[in-house]
Amino acid sequence: MKFKHPEALVSGEWLQAHLDAPDVRIVDATYHLPHADRDAYEEWTYRHIPGAVHFDIDKICDSDTDLPHMLPSAEKFSSHVRKLGLGDGNKIVIYDSNGGYMAACRVWWMFRLFGHKDVCVLDGGLVRWGKERRPIETDEPIVQERHFTARMNNALVKTKKQMLDNLESHKFQVIDARNEGRYKGVDHEPRPTERMGHIPGSVNLPFTYITPPSQDFTFRSPEDICELINGVGIDMNKPAVATCGSGVTACVVAFALYLLGKEDVAVYDGSWAEWGDDPNVPINV
Repeated sequence: MKFKHPEALVSGEWLQAHLDAPDVRIVDATYHLPHADRDAYEEWTYRHIPGAVHFDIDKICDSDTDLPHMLPSAEKFSSHVRKLGLGDGNKIVIYDSNGGYMAACRVWWMFRLFGHKDVCVLDGGLVRWGKERRPIETDEPIVQERHFTARMNNALVKTKKQMLDNLESHKFQVIDARNEGRYKGVDHEPRPTERMGHIPGSVNLPFTYITPPSQDFTFRSPEDICELINGVGIDMNKPAVATCGSGVTACVVAFALYLLGKEDVAVYDGSWAEWGDDPNVPINV
């Protein structure tokens, strides 16, 4: 069995061979949870893949809401990525220092949502890249602005209202990417919310099952991912929405399903940060 979209996941060997390709742009999307006490931008300044620019999901976001790193407008997204030298005609390769997951898949999803199709994720991220002793640099890359045409695909994102409506209509499956303890309302959230648990009717597929630390955060094989999906009862022929704590690791699930050929997986942008703080919505534990 092979991935139907293998081009969306590139190896360190491939990227090193294309570091100087004129159409390839590299993005360091490293993001740390608030309690980690780490500065992703500072880390980028002293260690990144040659040519990589830093993409901050907490800056390239909707600044008019208290919810974390919500999607920005198409205009704001275009303005920021243009200044990073990312634009039309580029093949964009995204990684982060947490392996091949976390914000790398979030930024991959953002680019797809805003209409850029030639975007991929580095398997294993900076963790695997470093273990393979591939080149690292500290110099800030010289960036030449490039035009980016944003065409927002609203089908790839869901709002709280749409999630509420789905409780009655059951139009789409809901996949929760948090760990089992958070899904069951036993473990506390990294961002404390008023309530704990999960959206009624959702199934639990922790993102760490897809990119386990035991294999340097690289993605599991197509067969293994299919087994995980079948194990929780996900129907590949039915619309699906991924959710998590704040809309980041949900994108790992969306990416994994995309690799298998399911291109229409949406993300609930507000995720539990929004749902868990609303006393008027139903929850299960």
